[in-house]
Amino acid sequence: MKRIVLLATLVMMVATVAAPVAAQPATGYFVDETKLPFEALDGATAQWGVLGNAGYRIEVPDDWNGDLVLWAHGFRGEGLELTVDNHPLRELLIAQGYAWAASSYSRNDYDVGIGVSDTLALTRYFDRTVGRADIRYITGASMGGQVTAVIAETAGRFFDGALPVCGAIGDYELFDYFLDFNVAAQQIGTGTSEFPVDTATYVGVTVPSIKANLEAVEGGWPVVLNEDGENFKNLVELRSGGDRPNFDEGWAFWNTFPEFATGPGNFLFDLGLGDGSVGWNPRVVVDNTDAVYQFDTDPALSAEEQAFNDNVVRVAAGAKARVKFSNAPVPIVNGDPAMPVLTLHNLGDLFVPILNEVVYANEVAANGSSDLLVQRAIRGVGHCDFTPEEFSTAFLDLVAWVETGVKPDGDNFLDPAAVADPDFGCAFTVGDHLLATPCDSGPEL
Repeated sequence: MKRIVLLATLVMMVATVAAPVAAQPATGYFVDETKLPFEALDGATAQWGVLGNAGYRIEVPDDWNGDLVLWAHGFRGEGLELTVDNHPLRELLIAQGYAWAASSYSRNDYDVGIGVSDTLALTRYFDRTVGRADIRYITGASMGGQVTAVIAETAGRFFDGALPVCGAIGDYELFDYFLDFNVAAQQIGTGTSEFPVDTATYVGVTVPSIKANLEAVEGGWPVVLNEDGENFKNLVELRSGGDRPNFDEGWAFWNTFPEFATGPGNFLFDLGLGDGSVGWNPRVVVDNTDAVYQFDTDPALSAEEQAFNDNVVRVAAGAKARVKFSNAPVPIVNGDPAMPVLTLHNLGDLFVPILNEVVYANEVAANGSSDLLVQRAIRGVGHCDFTPEEFSTAFLDLVAWVETGVKPDGDNFLDPAAVADPDFGCAFTVGDHLLATPCDSGPEL
């Protein structure tokens, strides 16, 4: 069974978030139909084709149990070719009698809305051509996790359970975090901050100065830090989801990431090169006007923290930039699911950090819907780094929940003390993960 690891797509995501974009979605997207065919697993039938300008794949076992699992893929970059993933749980699904289907979407870029509409269109197409499914599940990763979360709130008549993994389910909070990292780095590392930045100056002068000014010894960034550097690191931890195990390893990894984009170790800085727009929406969507930045968990602001908050650049989102309509490029996730939702997230992921899980848990609780949410923390620093055991167990637990009404166990993202516990993330971590802090014991499967 395929392990879920999406690090290879990150360079494309950096390029899109970092660069100014056009005011209208690009045209000229195409599906290379010669790449759609795939060989069915034993005991199953494969189908493929183009539906509404989007490519699709469908696989149905001969002994179909009547249930369907949709897959919502993650970010594809800005290229014009549209491609389709096989479901990463494909072997398990076919063996258990589930049919699955996946769409390429009819546009690339960061466009959650088109992912929602094309996934729903494929669901209706399956019902017409294969047969109406008895129970339907929506699953997706990264940007596809946001597609999944939106569908869980808006398509209760189509779907019965949702599994968003490593998802951007905090919607705009994710892009605010990119802003937080970069303006805080500037303010602490150079004494001033601005947004947007000039790319050449930021990469060639500002970022090297930040690193040099925050390290305790020459070449010490990002591990051997001075007091200012530790303050910055602590601020990033709090803004990315709170005090937690595995953050230190994630901090080192994401700040020494192999070379691409503007250079080694610049991954998180590259996310601050844009103009605040995302996808083809021309408006500035990032906002830190109400952010209260801190260097520790004491809610009272020290004089140093107050000075930082008084001086860091503030950026306001444009009027009507953040919209809740499900067809928007980045729809708001309200935290009001219409079905059981089970999530997975890596604790050390600093690209799409657990901030998303914390935000979503609090929104769901505020809506009185916590009975419909189970969240699971997984040790490891990768983005979407889940073992087959972790992912398959999550899916089967979701199925049992939908079919029996018995809610499975999960982790508590609502309680900062629980998240900070050294054992947080141990209960559902199975197998090896990149730079995962060790657990005394894991679950028995």
